[in-house]
Amino acid sequence: MKIFVAGGAGYIGSRLAPDLLVHHYDVTVADLMWFGNHLPEGVNLIEKDIFDLTAKDLEGFDQVIFLGGVSNDPMAEFSPSTNFISNAAAPGYLAYIAKEAGVKRYIYADSCSVYGYAADQLYGETDPVTCSYPYGISKLQGEFGALHLQDDSFSVICLRQGTVSGYSPRMRFDLIINTMYMTAMTKKKITVNNPSIWRPILAIEDAVMVYIRSIQADSQISGVFNVASGNFTVGQVADRIWETLSQKFGMKIDMDIKSIEDFRNYKVTTQKAQNVLGATFKGSIESVLSELAENFPEGFDFDSDNYYNIRVFEKLFK
Repeated sequence: MKIFVAGGAGYIGSRLAPDLLVHHYDVTVADLMWFGNHLPEGVNLIEKDIFDLTAKDLEGFDQVIFLGGVSNDPMAEFSPSTNFISNAAAPGYLAYIAKEAGVKRYIYADSCSVYGYAADQLYGETDPVTCSYPYGISKLQGEFGALHLQDDSFSVICLRQGTVSGYSPRMRFDLIINTMYMTAMTKKKITVNNPSIWRPILAIEDAVMVYIRSIQADSQISGVFNVASGNFTVGQVADRIWETLSQKFGMKIDMDIKSIEDFRNYKVTTQKAQNVLGATFKGSIESVLSELAENFPEGFDFDSDNYYNIRVFEKLFK
């Protein structure tokens, strides 16, 4: 099977591509290489913007995965116009030319951020979305554009991901667990802006797993799926990181608890992904920390701009 991955040289793609090769898929990645190339040998590489791709580029591929676009709220708020082009328009355009090229399935890297503020409710895929921030709005628009093209011959799967954390060859330290681990290692402190806010967390090992399950799903399956390893308050995440680092490494870590208002608060159910896609979420805060500790021990230089998407984005778009 031939798989085309747009934006596949980024954080998730650099972890997903090796697994696709292990499953003996023929993998082609299209990426502008803003964060370098950490892909393994055996991956075909096209250095191209999504909007420069045509249906001819996608001819012969069985499935297309969209991992591109602006990846978090700070980037979206730095340049809302770029955010809406990359997250709202690009997924629909890529889905359109994929369908024109005869591709059978399109998998979109969606986000649970579309839920906005969900109070104490456990949100499923049919519950209303309320996000009023540029990033969440644009991800929902990208989802709508892709799903609009779904029919009996063109499957569309949208994976509403929780906040991804864990090790990748193209590493990021601007994601909740990764960030708390980084500050614990560099400042011996974990900062919590609002301990009561809920977030679904997705271990990157589970992210890779659910893309594989989506590729392998029955050809008639389409729709939106919440994907997360678990729901936690930010305070719970901090406590479990503190406990793990204190007990496993004997480190003395301070906690800096603040009370900064945050209008993004949501937790989700993943039952649909488990029942329909066969997803089995095995990742945890502890498994993520184990990966990080193995690859980034105390003394590692965490300050490279390439580990923080907003720093690279500011350089590119100032």
